[in-house]
Amino acid sequence: MKGIKTHDPLRTNAQKLRRKMTPQERRLWYDFLKKLPQTVYRQKIIGNFIVDFYISSCKLVIELDGAQHTEPQAVEYDAQRTAYLQGIGCRVLRYANNAVDTNFAGVCEDILHNIG
Repeated sequence: MKGIKTHDPLRTNAQKLRRKMTPQERRLWYDFLKKLPQTVYRQKIIGNFIVDFYISSCKLVIELDGAQHTEPQAVEYDAQRTAYLQGIGCRVLRYANNAVDTNFAGVCEDILHNIG
């Protein structure tokens, strides 16, 4: 109904994730993505998923993966998520958190290359 606020758990979770970014997300956002001429969204809801970063002008999703993403269950979930995102025309870039820590310039260069 119009005028009545509803509780949307996905939206609430996305807002919480924006407030509590990981150190790697924070670094990538403040030291690189925020300065791009393209609009970059943080913790963007796409379908039933929340992606770390999204550049709508080129339908590019950027995901930063911590160690938990190497667990078999997480690998399967990430594969399903990537398949969905690719199915709606998005390109998905995944970087391990340690890549942001140890090769920040290389990650940024790769993102620029994929923005085109």
